[in-house]
Amino acid sequence: MRAVLSWALFDWAAQPFFTLVTTFVFAPYFASTLAATPEEGQSLWGYATAAAGLGIAVLAPVLGSVTDATGRRKLWIAALSIPFVICCWALWYAAPGSTHGIWIALVAFALGTFTIEIATVFNNAMMPGLVPPSRVGRLSSFGWALGYASGLVTLIIALGFLSADPETGRTLLGYVPLFGLDASASEGDRAIGPFSALWYMVFVLPMFLFVPDAEPRAKVGAAVRQGLSQLAASLAEARENRNIFLFLLSNMIFKDGLVALFAFGGIYSAGQLGWSSIEIGTFGIIITITGTLGLILGGPMDDRLGAKPVIVFTLVVLMICGLGIISVDRTTILFFIETEAAPPGALFASLPEKVFIGLGAIIGAVAGPLQASCRSLLIRLAPADRMTQYFGLLALSGKLTSFLAPLTVGILTAITGSQAAGMSAILVFFAVGLLLLTRVREEWRSA
Repeated sequence: MRAVLSWALFDWAAQPFFTLVTTFVFAPYFASTLAATPEEGQSLWGYATAAAGLGIAVLAPVLGSVTDATGRRKLWIAALSIPFVICCWALWYAAPGSTHGIWIALVAFALGTFTIEIATVFNNAMMPGLVPPSRVGRLSSFGWALGYASGLVTLIIALGFLSADPETGRTLLGYVPLFGLDASASEGDRAIGPFSALWYMVFVLPMFLFVPDAEPRAKVGAAVRQGLSQLAASLAEARENRNIFLFLLSNMIFKDGLVALFAFGGIYSAGQLGWSSIEIGTFGIIITITGTLGLILGGPMDDRLGAKPVIVFTLVVLMICGLGIISVDRTTILFFIETEAAPPGALFASLPEKVFIGLGAIIGAVAGPLQASCRSLLIRLAPADRMTQYFGLLALSGKLTSFLAPLTVGILTAITGSQAAGMSAILVFFAVGLLLLTRVREEWRSA
């Protein structure tokens, strides 16, 4: 039990980077304050996301193969944790008006994303050694649930005590920011980086101390040759194994849509509804709560019904709610129904805002189970002796074209001049991924 909890604490440790930096606090700050215009900020953030995705696509399966050969997963996680922490801390120096602030933010975000995503591949690959196959779904969902809980706790800390409204100088809870952080210089938003670094360093320690690692096998030099050879064999095997190939292809497409949904979620709500960082962060708290509840239900359903039915259900829900999201703006719902705009200073007072929050809450509830069940489905499909390698292929499929959905959103937005039209591209990625997934046959293994 100690090893299982310590393994899951990796998700708890890493989640503030994804919740606070990637989506709800630092990304909107970058687009609305640091960049010259929100449009430029969205474009640059998309380029950084694509660069990180390309690096993950190239190296994740190779490093996974090497790790399977050496058997030293925690060593690689430790090596990747050092630049990740440095990148998080560097975000503090991306100050408004600074000469190199934009480049510091982009490089730190891209490299930080790359390192933590690769480390996650290695952490995922330790799952089969912790529980029997019949409980993999619960373990995967437990890890995601802890991550969501971490996102919720850190969002409350960030919005309640660090990030403040520049006009009032007060946080969401009405306090003056801790440590004398200056709201007019966005110091609370920038402090998210060092805060994420400290959080990670504290809570990742149990994983290093208490989770058993595989025994050392080949030396690094021999492992590189062996790993690359095994990677080539796995790619060939994946192409020949129709089940795995269709799953990886499906995962590649619908994960592109998911990447775009989270990359532009905060920016989109700011543009369509005029939300500030406080409102976006509060929305993030709501999504995190529903996401945690979704994961509590998703794990048992995964183990009882299988991972594939869970993924199919969540994709259908994402498409329905995504269509609802793009039908909402400040005075409209369902594309054509006109409503009253929100009165000044009121929090979530208009009907479009309430509809947006409701749909977003449902999206949050299914996004976690979707990702957790992808993890457990791969374990049921992949060869047990090359699990890290196949998790590398899963990361490859999830990142290989991760630039495509954000790029499509950007192009459609530029052509139509509409954020909603641009975001509609995400629905196509979900639909195509779902179509391919219906042809995957889930295979069960006995405990």
